Amino acid sequence: MLRRTPLFGGKTRVTFCLPADRPEGIVSVVGDFNDWRPGRHELVRRRNGMRTVSVILPRGTHRFRYLATGGVWFDDETADHIDHEGSVIHL
Repeated sequence: MLRRTPLFGGKTRVTFCLPADRPEGIVSVVGDFNDWRPGRHELVRRRNGMRTVSVILPRGTHRFRYLATGGVWFDDETADHIDHEGSVIHL
């Protein structure tokens, strides 16, 4: 699930949310905003049964995917669009 919070200066805080138990292991969000580098934006477990990470992004179109332990890549079904290159969000 994606949550978007508008900020000043044309930026948006995007919070990436996943259930705490699926998939198992460590999960990072990787995308064009972090040079597709795993581990840079690792989702953290919260008390509410979710794990999240927030990233401040400029206006525009951004591509991303999740990477879980064991090299498991997957997309976000709540993204604006999913294509052969992954999830897409328009801000």
